[in-house]
Amino acid sequence: MIRITYLFLGLSILITLHELGHFLAARFFKTRVEKFYLFFDFLFPFPGLLNFALFKKKIGDTEYGLGWFPFGGYVKIAGMMDESMDEEALKRPPQPDEFRVKPAYQRLIIMLGGIIVNVLLAFFIYAMLLWQNGEESIPMKNAQYGFVCDSLAQSIGLKTGDKFIGYDDKVFEDATVPVVKDLLLDNAKVLHIDRNGEKIDINIPQSVYKQIINGEGKVPFVKLAFPSELDSIFPESPLNGFAQKGDKVVSLGSVPIQYFAEIGSILQRNKGKEIEITLQRGDSTVSQKIKIGEDALLKVVGRNITDYFKIEKKEYNLLTCFPAGVLHSWHILRDYVKQFRIIFSPELKGYKQLGGFAAISKLYPDTWDWTAFWNSTAFISILLAFMNLLPIPALDGGHALFTLVEMITGRKPSDKFLEHAQVVGMVLIFGLMIYANGNDLMRWLFK
Repeated sequence: MIRITYLFLGLSILITLHELGHFLAARFFKTRVEKFYLFFDFLFPFPGLLNFALFKKKIGDTEYGLGWFPFGGYVKIAGMMDESMDEEALKRPPQPDEFRVKPAYQRLIIMLGGIIVNVLLAFFIYAMLLWQNGEESIPMKNAQYGFVCDSLAQSIGLKTGDKFIGYDDKVFEDATVPVVKDLLLDNAKVLHIDRNGEKIDINIPQSVYKQIINGEGKVPFVKLAFPSELDSIFPESPLNGFAQKGDKVVSLGSVPIQYFAEIGSILQRNKGKEIEITLQRGDSTVSQKIKIGEDALLKVVGRNITDYFKIEKKEYNLLTCFPAGVLHSWHILRDYVKQFRIIFSPELKGYKQLGGFAAISKLYPDTWDWTAFWNSTAFISILLAFMNLLPIPALDGGHALFTLVEMITGRKPSDKFLEHAQVVGMVLIFGLMIYANGNDLMRWLFK
């Protein structure tokens, strides 16, 4: 419920501000805006079905409202073919305050207004978060225990305790950034590691990436290693009444444990079973059989990683936080664009991992954490800006593309062409929504 609340609030903010970008640009160029709606007042993408609003009020020439279909929003700009598909309005003689009579450069700015606002919003949110909280990281050189490697990582020659130097011609900087993310996005070929002081190159076959994407390996491939010392035990933990703060897990079943991140994979293999756990307590060891639940969780908390690693924190003031926010947004966008190679790869088949609203909701925390909320909202704002910039009819990028072609060729597309393009684009978008949310449903049904 917390995630649903965050998702609803975050999308409401982003949609409203996105549409406000179109609205303000239109008003700046003295273009009439007939409607400004959060959510659709019809069954998207069918503008003639179930037309009603939960709330509406007309102020001046514009009707402001709250639609009932909570998957978007829109502004209806006079003289523009949009989601409302108002063909009759386009048959009437054009008026001086309509979109279709404005110069091409003005129409282009109006159409890009929402994207511009989404980008600026991400800049602002990231800047404020950096100003308020600073930026913490664990330099890779400080990861003295190396990494815990799962079975898939070990299959290519990695071992638990390996320290990561870089890949191909790049160097790892931050140990808190998932190693597998960088490898996957850059399609790394060779991984450079330090094993007991010896520099070793590990070749990464393409098949490994396919297994990671399909979830065949134990995600996340490798985890930052630190000692398996317990800090607290929840009341519902199978260790409650036996384990104590400061105990160190030294074995589960017959498997020796050295690092906290090794525990998870063993629990997964033994969920629903009874196994023996051995803890080191001071100079002695204690053992007891425990029942692992179907959730495969010990429900314990390890020591804070700040107890093991030297954390570097960079502070920002009001002058330095804004360029840092821009740079952070650029890195987010760059990584997102890289994912398209994975999505459209016939070998990796990343399109199978596309998700809808359920997947988006998982970007938000499941506890009340407003810093995490704003961080996720800024991230989604970048994604929304990029997706809207795609040259698909019905999206802002599609409208912008037609206008750019007009500016280059001097020929304006006919209203009938724009109408048909809008229909095609809306069908494509609706089909993508069904596919992505269908993936969410299938993952939920067969998890």
